[in-house]
Amino acid sequence: MSGVLGIGNALVDVLIRLESDELLNKLSLPKGSMQLVDETAAQNVLLETAHLKQEMASGGSAANAIHGLAMLGVKTGFIGKVGDDELGQFFTNDMSHQSICTHINKGLDKTGKAIALISPDSERTFATFLGAAIEVSAQDLSEDLFDGYTYFHIEGYLVQNEALIERALQLAKQKGLITSIDLASFNVVLDKLDFLTRMVAQYVDIVFANEEEAKAFTGKEAIEALALLGANTQIAVLKLGKNGSLIKRGNEIVEVGVIPATSIDTTGAGDLYAAGFLYGLEHKLPLALCGQVGAILSGHVIEGIGPKMNEATWQKIKQEISAVVAK
Repeated sequence: MSGVLGIGNALVDVLIRLESDELLNKLSLPKGSMQLVDETAAQNVLLETAHLKQEMASGGSAANAIHGLAMLGVKTGFIGKVGDDELGQFFTNDMSHQSICTHINKGLDKTGKAIALISPDSERTFATFLGAAIEVSAQDLSEDLFDGYTYFHIEGYLVQNEALIERALQLAKQKGLITSIDLASFNVVLDKLDFLTRMVAQYVDIVFANEEEAKAFTGKEAIEALALLGANTQIAVLKLGKNGSLIKRGNEIVEVGVIPATSIDTTGAGDLYAAGFLYGLEHKLPLALCGQVGAILSGHVIEGIGPKMNEATWQKIKQEISAVVAK
Protein backbone atom coordinates (compact mmCIF):
# COMPACT_ATOMS: atom_id res chain seq x y z
CA MET A 1 0.00 0.00 0.00
CA SER A 2 1.53 3.26 -1.12
CA GLY A 3 -1.13 5.84 -0.53
CA VAL A 4 -3.17 8.52 -2.25
CA LEU A 5 -2.11 11.78 -3.92
CA GLY A 6 -4.72 14.46 -4.43
CA ILE A 7 -4.95 17.70 -6.36
CA GLY A 8 -7.59 20.35 -5.86
CA ASN A 9 -8.51 23.89 -5.00
CA ALA A 10 -6.80 24.81 -1.72
CA LEU A 11 -9.61 26.68 -0.01
CA VAL A 12 -10.50 27.73 3.50
CA ASP A 13 -14.13 26.89 4.26
CA VAL A 14 -16.12 29.62 6.00
CA LEU A 15 -19.12 27.81 7.48
CA ILE A 16 -22.28 29.79 8.22
CA ARG A 17 -25.59 28.40 9.47
CA LEU A 18 -28.58 30.22 7.98
CA GLU A 19 -31.78 30.91 9.89
CA SER A 20 -33.82 30.48 6.66
CA ASP A 21 -33.29 30.22 2.90
CA GLU A 22 -34.40 33.82 2.29
CA LEU A 23 -30.82 35.04 2.24
CA LEU A 24 -29.96 32.64 -0.61
CA ASN A 25 -32.61 34.31 -2.77
CA LYS A 26 -31.38 37.77 -1.80
CA LEU A 27 -27.83 36.78 -2.77
CA SER A 28 -29.01 35.04 -5.99
CA LEU A 29 -27.42 31.76 -4.95
CA PRO A 30 -29.37 28.65 -6.11
CA LYS A 31 -29.81 26.35 -3.13
CA GLY A 32 -27.47 23.36 -3.21
CA SER A 33 -25.23 24.79 -5.91
CA MET A 34 -21.60 25.90 -5.98
CA GLN A 35 -21.28 29.35 -7.51
CA LEU A 36 -17.95 30.91 -8.38
CA VAL A 37 -17.80 34.54 -7.22
CA ASP A 38 -15.20 37.30 -7.30
CA GLU A 39 -13.67 38.75 -4.15
CA THR A 40 -16.18 41.62 -4.02
CA ALA A 41 -19.14 39.24 -4.17
CA ALA A 42 -17.54 37.00 -1.53
CA GLN A 43 -17.12 39.98 0.78
CA ASN A 44 -20.75 40.92 0.17
CA VAL A 45 -21.89 37.43 1.23
CA LEU A 46 -19.79 37.72 4.39
CA LEU A 47 -21.25 41.19 5.05
CA GLU A 48 -24.84 39.94 4.64
CA THR A 49 -24.15 37.07 7.04
CA ALA A 50 -22.02 39.00 9.55
CA HIS A 51 -24.72 38.62 12.23
CA LEU A 52 -24.50 34.81 12.02
CA LYS A 53 -21.92 32.56 13.66
CA GLN A 54 -18.96 31.62 11.46
CA GLU A 55 -16.46 28.75 11.68
CA MET A 56 -13.36 28.07 9.59
CA ALA A 57 -11.70 24.87 8.36
CA SER A 58 -9.27 23.98 5.61
CA GLY A 59 -11.41 22.82 2.72
CA GLY A 60 -11.74 22.07 -0.94
CA SER A 61 -13.17 18.76 -2.14
CA ALA A 62 -9.95 16.84 -2.80
CA ALA A 63 -8.24 18.35 0.26
CA ASN A 64 -11.10 17.11 2.45
CA ALA A 65 -10.79 13.60 1.01
CA ILE A 66 -7.01 13.57 1.47
CA HIS A 67 -7.35 14.86 5.03
CA GLY A 68 -9.82 12.08 5.82
CA LEU A 69 -7.46 9.43 4.42
CA ALA A 70 -4.60 10.86 6.47
CA MET A 71 -6.72 10.65 9.63
CA LEU A 72 -7.13 6.92 8.90
CA GLY A 73 -3.37 6.49 8.69
CA VAL A 74 -3.03 6.34 4.90
CA LYS A 75 0.07 7.89 3.32
CA THR A 76 -1.16 11.01 1.52
CA GLY A 77 -0.01 13.96 -0.55
CA PHE A 78 -1.75 17.11 -1.76
CA ILE A 79 -1.01 19.54 -4.59
CA GLY A 80 -2.47 23.06 -4.40
CA LYS A 81 -1.77 26.77 -4.22
CA VAL A 82 -2.59 29.40 -1.58
CA GLY A 83 -1.94 33.11 -1.13
CA ASP A 84 0.87 34.61 0.91
CA ASP A 85 -1.46 35.46 3.77
CA GLU A 86 -2.86 34.24 7.10
CA LEU A 87 -5.54 32.06 5.50
CA GLY A 88 -2.86 30.41 3.35
CA GLN A 89 -0.80 29.62 6.42
CA PHE A 90 -3.92 28.32 8.16
CA PHE A 91 -4.62 25.93 5.27
CA THR A 92 -1.04 24.68 5.00
CA ASN A 93 -0.70 24.16 8.76
CA ASP A 94 -4.00 22.27 8.93
CA MET A 95 -2.88 19.85 6.20
CA SER A 96 0.73 19.32 7.25
CA HIS A 97 -0.35 18.82 10.88
CA GLN A 98 -1.85 15.48 9.78
CA SER A 99 1.44 14.33 8.15
CA ILE A 100 0.10 15.03 4.66
CA CYS A 101 2.98 15.57 2.23
CA THR A 102 2.04 19.04 1.00
CA HIS A 103 3.09 20.37 -2.38
CA ILE A 104 1.52 23.77 -1.74
CA ASN A 105 3.02 26.79 -3.48
CA LYS A 106 2.19 30.45 -2.94
CA GLY A 107 0.24 32.26 -5.64
CA LEU A 108 -0.13 35.96 -6.42
CA ASP A 109 -3.78 36.29 -5.38
CA LYS A 110 -5.26 35.91 -1.90
CA THR A 111 -6.05 32.45 -0.54
CA GLY A 112 -9.33 31.15 -1.89
CA LYS A 113 -12.34 30.67 0.33
CA ALA A 114 -15.50 28.63 0.03
CA ILE A 115 -18.35 30.26 1.91
CA ALA A 116 -20.70 27.44 2.86
CA LEU A 117 -24.20 28.66 3.64
CA ILE A 118 -25.92 25.89 5.58
CA SER A 119 -29.72 25.80 5.35
CA PRO A 120 -31.90 24.68 8.27
CA ASP A 121 -32.46 21.34 6.47
CA SER A 122 -28.62 20.87 6.41
CA GLU A 123 -28.28 21.42 2.63
CA ARG A 124 -25.33 23.64 1.82
CA THR A 125 -24.84 26.27 -0.86
CA PHE A 126 -21.37 27.50 -1.76
CA ALA A 127 -20.21 30.93 -2.83
CA THR A 128 -16.61 30.25 -3.77
CA PHE A 129 -13.83 32.78 -4.38
CA LEU A 130 -11.04 30.68 -5.85
CA GLY A 131 -8.27 33.25 -5.48
CA ALA A 132 -4.79 31.73 -5.60
CA ALA A 133 -6.23 28.20 -5.81
CA ILE A 134 -6.68 28.53 -9.58
CA GLU A 135 -3.08 29.60 -10.10
CA VAL A 136 -1.90 25.98 -10.06
CA SER A 137 -0.89 25.31 -13.66
CA ALA A 138 0.18 22.35 -15.76
CA GLN A 139 3.73 23.75 -15.52
CA ASP A 140 3.67 23.23 -11.73
CA LEU A 141 3.41 19.47 -12.24
CA SER A 142 6.38 17.15 -12.56
CA GLU A 143 6.62 13.38 -12.86
CA ASP A 144 8.34 12.98 -9.49
CA LEU A 145 5.29 14.39 -7.64
CA PHE A 146 3.49 11.17 -8.52
CA ASP A 147 6.22 8.83 -7.30
CA GLY A 148 5.35 6.47 -4.46
CA TYR A 149 1.55 6.59 -4.69
CA THR A 150 -0.98 4.00 -5.83
CA TYR A 151 -3.99 6.31 -6.29
CA PHE A 152 -4.47 9.82 -7.68
CA HIS A 153 -7.65 11.69 -6.70
CA ILE A 154 -8.87 14.81 -8.45
CA GLU A 155 -11.86 17.08 -7.91
CA GLY A 156 -14.20 18.19 -10.67
CA TYR A 157 -14.04 21.77 -9.37
CA LEU A 158 -10.65 22.06 -11.14
CA VAL A 159 -12.30 22.02 -14.57
CA GLN A 160 -11.85 25.77 -14.95
CA ASN A 161 -8.25 24.79 -15.77
CA GLU A 162 -8.56 22.11 -18.44
CA ALA A 163 -4.84 21.98 -19.24
CA LEU A 164 -4.02 21.30 -15.58
CA ILE A 165 -6.52 18.45 -15.25
CA GLU A 166 -5.45 16.79 -18.47
CA ARG A 167 -1.73 17.05 -17.66
CA ALA A 168 -2.26 15.75 -14.12
CA LEU A 169 -4.25 12.75 -15.35
CA GLN A 170 -1.70 12.06 -18.10
CA LEU A 171 1.19 12.05 -15.62
CA ALA A 172 -0.74 9.87 -13.16
CA LYS A 173 -1.47 7.29 -15.85
CA GLN A 174 2.13 7.39 -17.11
CA LYS A 175 3.24 6.58 -13.57
CA GLY A 176 0.75 3.72 -13.34
CA LEU A 177 -1.51 5.29 -10.72
CA ILE A 178 -5.19 4.40 -10.40
CA THR A 179 -7.13 7.62 -11.02
CA SER A 180 -10.36 8.79 -9.42
CA ILE A 181 -12.48 11.91 -9.92
CA ASP A 182 -15.31 13.40 -7.89
CA LEU A 183 -17.62 15.24 -10.29
CA ALA A 184 -18.12 17.94 -7.64
CA SER A 185 -21.30 19.85 -8.55
CA PHE A 186 -24.10 19.55 -11.09
CA ASN A 187 -23.58 23.06 -12.47
CA VAL A 188 -19.84 22.43 -12.87
CA VAL A 189 -20.64 19.25 -14.81
CA LEU A 190 -23.11 21.04 -17.08
CA ASP A 191 -20.64 23.85 -17.80
CA LYS A 192 -17.82 21.48 -18.79
CA LEU A 193 -19.70 18.38 -19.93
CA ASP A 194 -17.77 17.67 -23.13
CA PHE A 195 -14.39 18.06 -21.48
CA LEU A 196 -15.32 15.96 -18.43
CA THR A 197 -16.78 13.24 -20.64
CA ARG A 198 -13.51 13.04 -22.57
CA MET A 199 -11.36 13.04 -19.43
CA VAL A 200 -13.37 10.25 -17.80
CA ALA A 201 -13.32 8.14 -20.96
CA GLN A 202 -9.57 8.58 -21.56
CA TYR A 203 -7.99 8.67 -18.12
CA VAL A 204 -10.31 7.95 -15.19
CA ASP A 205 -10.59 4.58 -13.42
CA ILE A 206 -13.01 5.53 -10.63
CA VAL A 207 -15.78 8.14 -10.81
CA PHE A 208 -17.79 9.49 -7.86
CA ALA A 209 -21.06 11.37 -8.45
CA ASN A 210 -24.22 12.23 -6.57
CA GLU A 211 -27.65 11.98 -8.20
CA GLU A 212 -27.68 15.53 -9.61
CA GLU A 213 -24.12 15.28 -10.94
CA ALA A 214 -24.81 11.87 -12.49
CA LYS A 215 -27.93 13.21 -14.20
CA ALA A 216 -25.99 16.24 -15.50
CA PHE A 217 -23.24 13.94 -16.77
CA THR A 218 -25.39 11.22 -18.37
CA GLY A 219 -28.83 12.73 -18.87
CA LYS A 220 -30.23 9.72 -17.01
CA GLU A 221 -31.24 8.89 -13.45
CA ALA A 222 -30.45 6.19 -10.89
CA ILE A 223 -29.49 2.80 -12.33
CA GLU A 224 -29.35 4.07 -15.94
CA ALA A 225 -27.01 6.87 -14.87
CA LEU A 226 -24.84 4.38 -13.01
CA ALA A 227 -24.58 2.18 -16.11
CA LEU A 228 -23.41 5.10 -18.23
CA LEU A 229 -21.01 6.34 -15.52
CA GLY A 230 -19.46 2.88 -15.43
CA ALA A 231 -19.29 2.44 -19.21
CA ASN A 232 -15.79 3.92 -19.54
CA THR A 233 -14.46 3.40 -16.01
CA GLN A 234 -13.44 0.49 -13.82
CA ILE A 235 -15.64 1.60 -10.92
CA ALA A 236 -18.60 4.01 -10.79
CA VAL A 237 -20.02 5.21 -7.49
CA LEU A 238 -23.44 6.87 -7.34
CA LYS A 239 -24.02 8.61 -4.00
CA LEU A 240 -27.70 8.74 -3.04
CA GLY A 241 -27.57 10.78 0.18
CA LYS A 242 -29.79 9.30 2.86
CA ASN A 243 -30.51 6.37 0.52
CA GLY A 244 -26.92 5.18 0.56
CA SER A 245 -24.94 4.46 -2.59
CA LEU A 246 -24.74 2.24 -5.64
CA ILE A 247 -21.38 0.91 -6.84
CA LYS A 248 -20.71 -0.65 -10.25
CA ARG A 249 -17.64 -2.59 -11.35
CA GLY A 250 -18.03 -4.49 -14.62
CA ASN A 251 -21.27 -6.44 -14.32
CA GLU A 252 -21.24 -6.28 -10.51
CA ILE A 253 -23.58 -3.78 -8.84
CA VAL A 254 -23.49 -3.34 -5.07
CA GLU A 255 -26.03 -1.45 -2.98
CA VAL A 256 -24.77 0.13 0.25
CA GLY A 257 -26.87 1.69 3.00
CA VAL A 258 -26.12 4.47 5.46
CA ILE A 259 -25.34 4.52 9.17
CA PRO A 260 -27.85 6.09 11.58
CA ALA A 261 -27.01 9.80 11.73
CA THR A 262 -28.60 13.13 12.56
CA SER A 263 -27.70 15.49 9.76
CA ILE A 264 -26.65 18.99 10.80
CA ASP A 265 -24.47 19.97 7.84
CA THR A 266 -23.75 17.95 4.70
CA THR A 267 -20.51 19.83 3.94
CA GLY A 268 -17.80 17.29 3.19
CA ALA A 269 -20.12 14.27 3.09
CA GLY A 270 -19.23 13.30 -0.46
CA ASP A 271 -15.53 14.04 0.09
CA LEU A 272 -15.37 11.86 3.19
CA TYR A 273 -17.30 9.10 1.42
CA ALA A 274 -14.62 9.13 -1.27
CA ALA A 275 -11.93 9.00 1.44
CA GLY A 276 -13.54 5.96 3.03
CA PHE A 277 -14.04 4.24 -0.31
CA LEU A 278 -10.42 4.79 -1.37
CA TYR A 279 -9.28 3.59 2.06
CA GLY A 280 -11.19 0.38 1.38
CA LEU A 281 -9.59 -0.04 -2.03
CA GLU A 282 -6.14 0.63 -0.54
CA HIS A 283 -6.78 -2.20 1.90
CA LYS A 284 -8.11 -4.45 -0.88
CA LEU A 285 -11.57 -4.73 0.68
CA PRO A 286 -14.58 -5.99 -1.34
CA LEU A 287 -16.68 -3.26 -2.99
CA ALA A 288 -19.48 -3.56 -0.43
CA LEU A 289 -17.03 -2.94 2.44
CA CYS A 290 -15.42 -0.03 0.58
CA GLY A 291 -18.88 1.51 0.37
CA GLN A 292 -19.59 0.78 4.03
CA VAL A 293 -16.39 2.50 5.12
CA GLY A 294 -17.42 5.46 2.96
CA ALA A 295 -20.84 5.45 4.63
CA ILE A 296 -19.25 5.44 8.09
CA LEU A 297 -17.15 8.52 7.34
CA SER A 298 -19.89 10.45 5.57
CA GLY A 299 -22.42 9.54 8.25
CA HIS A 300 -20.26 10.96 11.02
CA VAL A 301 -19.17 14.13 9.23
CA ILE A 302 -22.76 15.32 8.66
CA GLU A 303 -23.40 15.25 12.41
CA GLY A 304 -21.19 18.30 12.92
CA ILE A 305 -20.45 21.60 11.21
CA GLY A 306 -17.88 21.52 8.43
CA PRO A 307 -15.71 18.84 6.83
CA LYS A 308 -13.50 18.14 9.85
CA MET A 309 -14.12 15.86 12.84
CA ASN A 310 -12.50 15.78 16.26
CA GLU A 311 -10.17 13.08 17.55
CA ALA A 312 -12.87 11.35 19.58
CA THR A 313 -15.06 10.98 16.47
CA TRP A 314 -12.12 9.61 14.49
CA GLN A 315 -11.45 7.04 17.20
CA LYS A 316 -15.09 5.97 17.02
CA ILE A 317 -14.85 5.77 13.21
CA LYS A 318 -11.76 3.58 13.38
CA GLN A 319 -13.52 1.21 15.80
CA GLU A 320 -16.55 1.00 13.49
CA ILE A 321 -14.33 0.30 10.47
CA SER A 322 -12.53 -2.45 12.37
CA ALA A 323 -15.87 -4.02 13.31
CA VAL A 324 -17.12 -3.92 9.70
CA VAL A 325 -13.89 -5.35 8.27
CA ALA A 326 -13.79 -8.11 10.92
CA LYS A 327 -17.27 -9.44 9.98
